[in-house]
Amino acid sequence: MNRSVAEALAARVSSIEEKDIPEAVRKQCQNLVVDIGGLCIAARNSDYIAALKKSLDVGGACTAIGHTETFSAEDAAMLNGTAAHGEDFDDTFEGGPVHSGAPVVPAVLAACERFGRDGRSALLGIAAGVETMCRLSLVAPKRIHDAGFHPTAVLGALAAAVSVSKTMNLNEKQTVHALGIAGSMAGGLGEYLVDGAWTKRLHPGWAAHCGLHAARLAKEGFTGPRTVLEGKRGVFAAFARDSHFDFEKLNFKNEWLMTGLTFKPYATGTMNQPYIDCALRLARRGFAAEDEAQVLCETAEGYVQRLWEPLAAKHRPPSAYAAKFSVPFNIAVAFVTGGAGFAAFSEKTVADPRVLGLAAKVRYAVDPKNPYPHGYTGHVRVTLEDGRVFEERQPHIRGGASEPLKKEELESKFRANAAHGGWPEALAREFLKYSEKAFDAKVDLAPFRA
Repeated sequence: MNRSVAEALAARVSSIEEKDIPEAVRKQCQNLVVDIGGLCIAARNSDYIAALKKSLDVGGACTAIGHTETFSAEDAAMLNGTAAHGEDFDDTFEGGPVHSGAPVVPAVLAACERFGRDGRSALLGIAAGVETMCRLSLVAPKRIHDAGFHPTAVLGALAAAVSVSKTMNLNEKQTVHALGIAGSMAGGLGEYLVDGAWTKRLHPGWAAHCGLHAARLAKEGFTGPRTVLEGKRGVFAAFARDSHFDFEKLNFKNEWLMTGLTFKPYATGTMNQPYIDCALRLARRGFAAEDEAQVLCETAEGYVQRLWEPLAAKHRPPSAYAAKFSVPFNIAVAFVTGGAGFAAFSEKTVADPRVLGLAAKVRYAVDPKNPYPHGYTGHVRVTLEDGRVFEERQPHIRGGASEPLKKEELESKFRANAAHGGWPEALAREFLKYSEKAFDAKVDLAPFRA
């Protein structure tokens, strides 16, 4: 019997030892703990986290970062994963695209707390899970999105299952079963784009929940299909709706793709980021929003149905969350307010006549040579009422492989997120100190239940 794709992946993951993890990957795992931690704190007082928390039973061994209550492992993973992705400010892997940290890091931390695994186990789990997530996204780039599903949700359940399997030291056979089980739990519709519903926020949290429980089931002998990835009724056939997949991308070899993760500088959707850079530079050119007669942007075909159409709805997003998935709004709010942080996406800004007036002037043209999904670019061309033309291009996403954020910038982002969530500066410093040694001792998040 030929080895299945899941069996080959499980064999590779099971073979990874701490000595195999390069220093750059270890640092990236630390960066993920910092970034995910800060985002959990930032969202802790949000309405969507309040609703999710009220739906859960309290009491358990595990921490929802920034909350005094404790939860079961699966529920803590779901809360932290939802909070981490809630403002669309979390990391992105450009090739997919997928958000890799939000499904994986919360699942690993919860598993460590529940089963007493140490920092070394957390490192192995995060590295294996995030790398798996990146590689799964390259098996069928864009096609899961095109089929109407959210790749982070679908693939996140699989990556979380791998990460927890590694953290808990499951053997190859158990890891295959964890993948098989997670495949039946995976899902996540893209219909949130219509009205900015909260379901996208939940997707990574639910994926973390599913992956963690799938690994627990596999540990106890529950079975899943070994052909969960390549089978004719498997994950990719179901969610990518095709029959030609590049499973060679799952061969880790000696290259770690996760070293190229993007850590976002702005609290909005990934593809908006380069357009915001263009808008901010244009805002320094000495003209006002009211001076602009027309704004034209070159864009990728893959952006259109998510970030540009229906254009009338993108010009006037129905909610602050829906605004994060509108290029016209992102350009306008960045130009008018001078930023794209939490304050840029509020019920106040989505009703601001200056912002909406400028957003209504933004149009797009598809560039057939756009590098998406292998790279993210921005272009904004403004024609003023007096006929003058100003143009800006951003050749890559800042925070990614071409222009990574420095450690100080990531820590500054963390501190800003912690402050937004109401954490005292002293506690934020303690979390940063903890993250430096997170993989060298027992995983203990109890001090951060505040």
